[in-house]
Amino acid sequence: MTSDRVFVTELALRDAHQSLIATRMRTEDMLPACDRLDRVGFWSLEAWGGATFDACIRFLKEDPWQRLRCLRAALPGTPIQMLLRGQNLLGYRHYSDDVVTAFVRRAALNGVEVFRIFDAMNDLRNIRVSVEAVIAAGKHAQGTICYTTSPVHTIDHFIAQAVEIEKMGCHSLCVKDMAGLLTPARAAELFAALATRVRLPLHFHSHTTAGIANISMYQAVENGARYVDTAISPLSWGTSHSPTESMVVAFRDTPYDTGLDLELLQDIAGYFQDVRRKYREFESEHNGIDTRVQVNQVPGGMISNLAQQLREQGALARMPEVLAEIPRVRADLGYPPLVTPTSQIIGTQAVLNVLTGRRYKSVASEVKLYLQGRYGRAPGPVNEEVRSLAIGRDEVISCRPADLLKPELDRLTAAASAFAPSEEDVLTYAMFPEVGRAFLESRAAGSPAAAAAPSSLPPTASPAAVAPTEFNVTVHGETYHLKITGAGHRSEHRRPFYVTVDGMPEEILVETLTEGALTGEAAPVAPRVSHRPKASKAGHVTSSMPGTIVAVMVQPGDSVKAGDSVLVIEAMKMENEVPAPVAGTVRSVYAVKGDNVNPDEALLEIG
Repeated sequence: MTSDRVFVTELALRDAHQSLIATRMRTEDMLPACDRLDRVGFWSLEAWGGATFDACIRFLKEDPWQRLRCLRAALPGTPIQMLLRGQNLLGYRHYSDDVVTAFVRRAALNGVEVFRIFDAMNDLRNIRVSVEAVIAAGKHAQGTICYTTSPVHTIDHFIAQAVEIEKMGCHSLCVKDMAGLLTPARAAELFAALATRVRLPLHFHSHTTAGIANISMYQAVENGARYVDTAISPLSWGTSHSPTESMVVAFRDTPYDTGLDLELLQDIAGYFQDVRRKYREFESEHNGIDTRVQVNQVPGGMISNLAQQLREQGALARMPEVLAEIPRVRADLGYPPLVTPTSQIIGTQAVLNVLTGRRYKSVASEVKLYLQGRYGRAPGPVNEEVRSLAIGRDEVISCRPADLLKPELDRLTAAASAFAPSEEDVLTYAMFPEVGRAFLESRAAGSPAAAAAPSSLPPTASPAAVAPTEFNVTVHGETYHLKITGAGHRSEHRRPFYVTVDGMPEEILVETLTEGALTGEAAPVAPRVSHRPKASKAGHVTSSMPGTIVAVMVQPGDSVKAGDSVLVIEAMKMENEVPAPVAGTVRSVYAVKGDNVNPDEALLEIG
């Protein structure tokens, strides 16, 4: 029996928990398994990139660069792999070439060995600079095709892309099936065609959302794939991936035997079974097998986060409507694959269409940029009526979007000089200016908000502020153990506190209505009343969903036309411009940058 060994990439530390528990796994729960993971003999461990960078600074208050360094030290024998969104890097916009090159260089220096590089539009112009930077750094550049189905995504289409990726100098080729759409027959057809047209090693990546990825993987291997992605069993199935142990067994005693130690994998599985229980509050009811993905094409990571975001909007019950709207929005936008950031762009617009009650009543800022061509070429024809509604007569670009960007690394470095002492910190700020700056400033101030494992309150806190720090709290008959592990800096009447709830780290924001509770002072003041009136007039400007004010673009006395952008609100990790509902003069502004707002509140008044 000849050997055509299959090599395995383990996804437990990135895509698996992104798909199942909204990317919430903390570094402290990864490190205890690293010695065993390192001994398995995986081809690589995917442990960085994707949504992990965002989740680290936005939710977990961890430094993603420090996570990478810790994992590199704990995994000396196994290459660390990251998912890189080409010109988007790890953010949601295109960055200038100097930022892309700097990011790849620093990621390589901090421990990334394998870069899986893709573009959400499959516009390969958008991965060229990243590929060149990885090759220059002496690391493995894996060019990636995002698999999807549509009238324009044929076998010939994918073959043409594979040939172009090989010409770029990539070391391997990955077919990235984000939603689990590859059927066994289609996988056999696609990989057989790829194996005859390119000489690159072929890598298979799919999700088990429809329950068929295991069979599709085997068919891909029989037709030329020699590298596969799997997830340790407690973090597998549903919107995640094929179980590592199961596929090791499936390939055993065949020419494709992985040679991996099944008993060691079972021991690792026992560890992650306990870890997953800690994150049960982030479990989504949409994590099971669901063949509807063959229609709505929503990928694993997207559906987990979409459910979490809809829950935050108080609209989880409307998930079926959103899932039905997503294919319609995708068709309007020319059938882009649903992968970050296009999945967020289309998902956010679908949510807006559903929650506002009228399609494209509110158009997300990123949808406008997409329709201007600023994310790249759409794979198919765009609905011109929707484009006209979104951008009017604005020019549609045809060049590589980054060609319009001036070098920006020096400007970002200067802007972040007060709170970003390293190039890695500058790049964090570049990826997420608002969230990244808040994280870095908190760290610079010595707040445990930016520590990987906060364990104590700031030493400057007064005794009144730190005692007591441990409680049992009973709500609706359920008792929870709360321990305060840290506190952030107070901003007028607000202060973040970092706690554990039954051992699970959380962040809570406390807003006082009387003076003293957050400062140690005892002088009472009158209760605060919201300064924003209820929306009741035609000239009141409101948000279509709960969010945070990112920018106020007008002031009292300004004249505006109906449809002019007057506010920018961040909701569901995307920025949305809020248009003026009527023409007139801005009479009052009730919101400021940083405010959290709700749909029933008047943010501006135009008369």
